[in-house]
Amino acid sequence: MMHTIRRLLIGKPLHNRELAHERLPKWKALSIFSSDALSSVAYGPEQIMLTLVGVSGVMAYGYMGPIAISILVLLGIVALSYVQVAKANPSGGGAYAVTKKNLGEMPSLVVAGAVFADYVLTAAVSVAAGTDAIVSAFPGLAGHDVTIDLAVLFIVLMLVNLRGVRESSDAFVLPTYAFLFGVVSLLVVGLYKAFFLAPELIPATSMAKEPMDWAMLFLILRGFANGCSSMTGVEAIADSVPMFKAPESRNATITTYWMASILGVMFLGIAFLIMHYHIMPVPDVTAMSQLAENVFGRNGAYFYIQITTMLVLYLAANTAYNGLPILLSIIARDGYLPRYLATRGERLTYSNGIILLTIAAGMLIVIFNGRIDHLISLYAIGVFISFTMAQSSMVLHWKREKGSYWMLRALLNGLGALSTGIVVIVITVTKFIYGAWIILLFIPLMICLFKAIRRHYDAMAKQLHLPLETGRSQQEIMSVKARHLVIVPVATPTSVVYETIKYAKVISDNIVAVNVASDEDAERKVREKWETWNPGVELVILQSPYRLLMNPLLTYIEQRANTKNPNDYITVLIPEFETKEWWHRFLHNQSGWILRMTLIIFRKNIIVTTVPYHLNE
Repeated sequence: MMHTIRRLLIGKPLHNRELAHERLPKWKALSIFSSDALSSVAYGPEQIMLTLVGVSGVMAYGYMGPIAISILVLLGIVALSYVQVAKANPSGGGAYAVTKKNLGEMPSLVVAGAVFADYVLTAAVSVAAGTDAIVSAFPGLAGHDVTIDLAVLFIVLMLVNLRGVRESSDAFVLPTYAFLFGVVSLLVVGLYKAFFLAPELIPATSMAKEPMDWAMLFLILRGFANGCSSMTGVEAIADSVPMFKAPESRNATITTYWMASILGVMFLGIAFLIMHYHIMPVPDVTAMSQLAENVFGRNGAYFYIQITTMLVLYLAANTAYNGLPILLSIIARDGYLPRYLATRGERLTYSNGIILLTIAAGMLIVIFNGRIDHLISLYAIGVFISFTMAQSSMVLHWKREKGSYWMLRALLNGLGALSTGIVVIVITVTKFIYGAWIILLFIPLMICLFKAIRRHYDAMAKQLHLPLETGRSQQEIMSVKARHLVIVPVATPTSVVYETIKYAKVISDNIVAVNVASDEDAERKVREKWETWNPGVELVILQSPYRLLMNPLLTYIEQRANTKNPNDYITVLIPEFETKEWWHRFLHNQSGWILRMTLIIFRKNIIVTTVPYHLNE
């Protein structure tokens, strides 16, 4: 039954040779890897407006234009810089890979922690923003935001991505291009009305601004920091170069140019229309919803904009699903994360990374109650830290590699590092008390975790290392003279015990059955049954007047282990019946399982084996 459900939800396993067919052409890759960046126009310009208006009324509204243009310039610098990353690192991994190669271990771990935080926030923010879009159109859904968010995360995004790259790309192409068509239509109609039908291009109220002072500068910088959330996702293409069809680097470069150009036009156009219509904050109504209503009215075109915005914001989380699992697999192969994150699942996806991302994003949504204004305060700092480290690494890369135009390339990446480094400082200062401190605390904690995992793997490798001296190894193995004692815990003679004793006699002639009796009457009954059965195995009965089972048994096993020859072996065979129905297990104690785990974890040099006996009813 479970197998059938799994096949229906995820699909049949894919052969390794089918991996080549999972590569993406540019037009599909744009919809997958750029959906986060492109969809951010639905909340990025709005966040600038909310910041400027929230504290000062309308007296800082006029700074929105300069902030939007500054972000546009920064976008161009970052996009050009990440083209260099994709060219220099065709194997993927983006900022983490180039930083590890050029700056070393610790800077690369900083990037790994920062990018992990950013991708999880990308999934959480995108899903929450998508829900906000649909709640704006259908106010009756208000109050069910978190439930909708979690349903989209676990039922749609996780399952579609577990089915594989090809199926996820097929599912996400149409909504992304439908959204682009809707936004372009909104901009064309909106700009036409603004330039040809409106009495004034930008009303005086949207140009109002108080004189510059320190308080106003802080507000402007905070608006800039929140608006920079529109640039998250720019790195996704460089992180995922191996997923492009050949030539991978060239296709990734072209797709990056497409993405940056489309994003820049949409971002600036929406910022302009917000100022033209003097959009102000309205509870449970997004700026995009107000724009669509002002441009089209509340008709079919309005609902088209809202529905496609909802869909693309949900699918923007898919940028994280395509970028983070690949990055986690690279970090895991380097030994800084559990190695199972580096293995592909049966559908050729990094399924463990997909599940981890879903759980982490779901936890964030629950903790922050799906409030995008709360989540956005944590956003962007992680990705700009990775931007800065990646561009700094590329300067060293070009200096070392030289090649044609290397000085120009190094200058471009140096400019990128300087620009994004300044943004990191701005975001840290302006967002610190609003939540940025959480990310600044999270990154060092992640570095400690990475280092601890690597220490464990290094220690394990050292202890498990086997010198490959075949002749010597054979001689040592052949010269070992040892005895094998098998201990079988027994409650009472049953069919389970019978099968266990049969197996015990196959592996050793030295067998002891051990029973723990709570009183003399219980001991007498067990001994009588044992003698009647007479399996030819010694029975040792331990008295436990306090009705403790584990302690007397563990003490006996430890005593035998302490008195054995160093070369001797002790195996504990645990008889255990397996119930037909899974829920039947809850009707029985778990003493066999508890004993097994206790011996494995707390007793060294003891071999533990379970002998299962399957029940038919």
